Amino acid sequence: MMNWLLSTPLLVLMFLVSAIRVLREYERGVIFRLGRFHKAKGPGIIIVLPVIDKMVRVSLRLVTMDVPPQDVITRDNVSVKVNAVVYFRVMDPERAIIEVEDFLYATSQLAQTTLRSVLGQSELDELLSEREKINTHLQSILDEHTDPWGIKVTQVEVKHIDLPSDMQRAIARQAEAERERRAKIIHAEGELQASTQLSEAARIIGQNPAAIQLRFLQTLTEVATENNSTVIFPVPIDLLRPFFGPREGEGDEAASPPETPEDASS
Repeated sequence: MMNWLLSTPLLVLMFLVSAIRVLREYERGVIFRLGRFHKAKGPGIIIVLPVIDKMVRVSLRLVTMDVPPQDVITRDNVSVKVNAVVYFRVMDPERAIIEVEDFLYATSQLAQTTLRSVLGQSELDELLSEREKINTHLQSILDEHTDPWGIKVTQVEVKHIDLPSDMQRAIARQAEAERERRAKIIHAEGELQASTQLSEAARIIGQNPAAIQLRFLQTLTEVATENNSTVIFPVPIDLLRPFFGPREGEGDEAASPPETPEDASS
């Protein structure tokens, strides 16, 4: 009898130690009592009755899941290999444990099948140029399917698109042709602007003859600054006419008076 009384406090202490659980701030404990769901507890110190209760720990932290590379055939029949990353967290621990056997594995498989399905409905140009739109579409589909499990998919990112080598060369040629097209357009626009400015300058200079002489003198100054041994430059004769006297024909005509009609008749 004495031994039983001495062992009773020890049994109670062992019972309490085995019943106490400590859950971290980001953890919740889903308690099943005699096989039936009781409640979700935590964080902090909780009591789990031995033999009667069973606890399943669930983390509420954001989970980063890497989706393995998937072979995808696009809508324009191009075979590519695509991988992605999914960010999600458990919002309802009860449903995450009760509604699905393994929510991590289920979410991974759902992400793989959804990735193949969505990318298979897009063309290659859309995969390369509209990745943000595809990411948003993937996130909405996954979030809709995982909502009954108490899981919130916050973000989906397509990480890498592995193209065949022949397709990479074709895209490189297309990009080079596009750059050449843009260069030619820019060059043509520059030529058009230059010709417009030259036409306007010629019109202004043509209205004022003195401007032509000023432009000529400016050109001479620019040529003189060059280290040239010989410079041949055409000089308009109109610029030098004031320095010369009248020509011989013009002098004779000025010296002889004009004929009268009587002289011509005689």
